[in-house]
Amino acid sequence: MGLKRLIVRRGQLFTLQLHFNRPFQFQTDHITFVAETGPAPMELLGTRAIFSLTQARPGNVWSASDFTIDSDSLFVSLFTPANAVIGSYTLKIEMSQGQGHSSTHPLGTFILLFNPWSAEDDVHLPSEALLREYILMDYGFVYKGHKRFITAWPWNYGQFEEDIIDICFEILNKSLYFLQNPSKDCSQRNDVVYVCRVVSAMINSNDDRGVLQGNWGEDYSMGVSPLEWNGSVAILRQWSARGGQPVKYGQCWVFAAVMCTVMRCLGVPTRVVSNFRSAHNADGNLTIDTYYNRNAEMLPNQKQDKIWNFHVWNECWMIRKDLPPGYNGWQVLDPTPQQTSSGLFCCGPASVKAIKEGEVQLAYDTPFVYAEVNADEVIWLFGDGQAQEILAHNTSSIGNEISTKMVGSDQRQNITSSYKYPEGSPEERSVFMKASQKMLGPGRASSPFLDLLGSRDFQDQPAQLQLHLARMPEWGRDLLLKLHARRVADRAHPRAPIRLEVRFCVQALLHKGGAREPLWRQTVRLNLDFGQEIEWPLLLPFNNYGNKLTEEKLIRVSGIAKVKETGRSMLVLKDISLEPPHLSIKASERAEVGKALGVHITLTNNLTVALSNCVMVLEGSGLIDGQISNELGTLLPGHTLQIQLDLYPIKAGPRQLQVLISSNEVKEIKGYQDIFVAAAGAS
Repeated sequence: MGLKRLIVRRGQLFTLQLHFNRPFQFQTDHITFVAETGPAPMELLGTRAIFSLTQARPGNVWSASDFTIDSDSLFVSLFTPANAVIGSYTLKIEMSQGQGHSSTHPLGTFILLFNPWSAEDDVHLPSEALLREYILMDYGFVYKGHKRFITAWPWNYGQFEEDIIDICFEILNKSLYFLQNPSKDCSQRNDVVYVCRVVSAMINSNDDRGVLQGNWGEDYSMGVSPLEWNGSVAILRQWSARGGQPVKYGQCWVFAAVMCTVMRCLGVPTRVVSNFRSAHNADGNLTIDTYYNRNAEMLPNQKQDKIWNFHVWNECWMIRKDLPPGYNGWQVLDPTPQQTSSGLFCCGPASVKAIKEGEVQLAYDTPFVYAEVNADEVIWLFGDGQAQEILAHNTSSIGNEISTKMVGSDQRQNITSSYKYPEGSPEERSVFMKASQKMLGPGRASSPFLDLLGSRDFQDQPAQLQLHLARMPEWGRDLLLKLHARRVADRAHPRAPIRLEVRFCVQALLHKGGAREPLWRQTVRLNLDFGQEIEWPLLLPFNNYGNKLTEEKLIRVSGIAKVKETGRSMLVLKDISLEPPHLSIKASERAEVGKALGVHITLTNNLTVALSNCVMVLEGSGLIDGQISNELGTLLPGHTLQIQLDLYPIKAGPRQLQVLISSNEVKEIKGYQDIFVAAAGAS
């Protein structure tokens, strides 16, 4: 991104060559350099620096030193301090001879970024492998789906595309902080904590003219479905081209992936993290309540509390000088607008270490993030206008399989242990009690949990119920499950036979938590003798669910069994993620900058329904300038689509081609191909 202009990192030397119309005389020619950024530069605010030519660099301050003179040319090394304000600078020199007249000469502009290679910078990351991954890698994966059906989505970050750096600073300059007080805002851009909070607020548009407008409904006709984005570049360019009008539409993975692009571009090591079954605990009581009726239907939650199937945020690497020692390193930043922080919809930075240790009093928004990965789930049977019975109290169902891309690999890395101790361990429960005391106060500390744990009757059940898939689930085919029931001893009827009436309900799960109206019901009656095991088949025809799912194709099968002898109820759940058809992508063995690279894409429709209005979008920084989009028409059941095309790579190095084929029936048929591009003329 710096081929046509000067882009440097703070705390780093860079060399200038100055040409004069006569030989330069160090003894009599006095040069003063002036570097300025922001709308009203001032030395007091750190947005204006004045420094003279010296023979040796004086330390971590603006300086011009280590110079050599060659007749009418001057070679000089400029140094920017590792705590300088980031931004676009103008550089000029003021020249004078002795006490005589001085003249000012503009030299040009340069852009100054954070520098994770510098040990003096607050974003210093002392590992080349990590720097390659979290700064230099311009593609990656976002992990989506369900904790048992995790899908890797390729994403084009594209932080080194030519115009992205300008758009990143445009984002900072459209923030409410800048609009209210431009000089103060610019002066605080030396602080990575401040910059992260500004970007977190600006990626969403709830308070301002931010980059993305969220949409968690199901009507995307006024924009683009969040599932149909391949990368950040198209989103950022559209936002800038339309004068800062929010791009429609985003959900959590889009918000987080775009923020990753912006932060890596600015020089902050950043990664995208997915949390499966993520709590949104609006009232801060560390409990999420879910309700079912007698017919096993999940009911709408009247409170704002919810459990996302998955939620995606960012981690940025930094020193936290505003916190006590020990909380440096990865910090959670979440640009998805869930709740306000200091009056704006932003979240973080919250220290991952503080979250693990339950130090929820530490800034910023640590209680909210702690609840996202640690809240307890209480499932209630609801009837006659009130909660009647506890069906389950789950202490480990929230905050599962916390995932990010593995360094130097396409594999997924489970980083749950960074956020919490093993579920159920003494350390985990101890931290939970500590956090709940701080969040609820000593008088209320975990009283909901003590009430629940004091009565464990709901755990003393006369049978064990489980739902299993009898075959791999695929969208477009009937789903076959098996109910496994086993009679076990309980206090009320230790060995007597029992009769069960199990009511099943199937609903499409919404990404934001909750479910659609029931799309299938069935009632099963079982008689179980002590020690007896029964398997009962359940068939869900495609016709029942085909046009009733959300675009994410996620189903919940719920069963509530009533024990005739006691009147008590039991709950059994199974979430199913339906696999879309798979893309096959093959590229020529050798790729070279500027030379044709053959790509072959194959898609077979193995479903029982046609895929109509198919559209293919290709993207990949260094391989394609922007996007390639083709309309493909209708793909009939059993038919195969084959596409052959040539790409002409633009940049050398490791690259990734992302391919999306969307249709009316399935929005997210995605694939990728890693490609290493050789430099032009390389043998």
